[in-house]
Amino acid sequence: MTALKDAPRLVVSVTGPVGTIAFSNPRKRNALTFDMWRTLPAAIAELDANDSVRVLVIEGAGSDFTAGADISEFTNDPGKLAEFDRAVEAAYDAAPSCSKPVIAKIRGVCFGGGLGLAAGCDLRFCASDSAFRMPAARLGVGYRLDGIRRFVELIGPANTADLFFSARRFEASEALGMGFVAAVLPADELERHVARYAMVVAENAPLTVRAAKAAIRAAARSATTEDVGAVQRLIDACYTSGDYLEGQRAFLAKREPRFQGR
Repeated sequence: MTALKDAPRLVVSVTGPVGTIAFSNPRKRNALTFDMWRTLPAAIAELDANDSVRVLVIEGAGSDFTAGADISEFTNDPGKLAEFDRAVEAAYDAAPSCSKPVIAKIRGVCFGGGLGLAAGCDLRFCASDSAFRMPAARLGVGYRLDGIRRFVELIGPANTADLFFSARRFEASEALGMGFVAAVLPADELERHVARYAMVVAENAPLTVRAAKAAIRAAARSATTEDVGAVQRLIDACYTSGDYLEGQRAFLAKREPRFQGR
């Protein structure tokens, strides 16, 4: 039983409108195995397709977010390396591609691949004792353009250059200063803060939140004509929804709206 409990895995749960994915690999500070990378996109897609879920939270089980990729699985075999790279890239793309907000709840270490995954989330909150690092240059690992682009969009070219060139460790206060995290909380308040924030988001009109996420993502990059059209369709869907009428009725009646996501 203990061996099964300690086996590296993703723990997926739903509490009300909040879906949570926790990295669990307690023997290695939640380092991500190939199987964890491979199954993360499906876990996010499953919660995205669940109509009862309005917000996703990604966290680490226990006291760490994740130490990054499990380097004991690194290989020089070209075929296996390509397979691993595909799994990692799909995992990195999963949170940005999710139609619902994805929040990273960070405590303890957030290194390497974990830093990349957090960068792809819509918001990041961390505990004051969190520590961050991008050690690719200490491992001889090449980082893909799309991954670098996420960091540049989030914290700018100079901060990205610093983190990747130096491979240094930095603390929560610096992560806040460079804009990597939205807020730093005392360790014993992080859980409550993220739960409360997730519920605030969940109580809002889902179609509006979905359209806003798509527009934010498109605005952060060079939006194509296809991007603009897709965002406009999501905006149009808001105005033809029952939630649009519910929002007006609730405002006039001075009551809390009850949004259905349609």
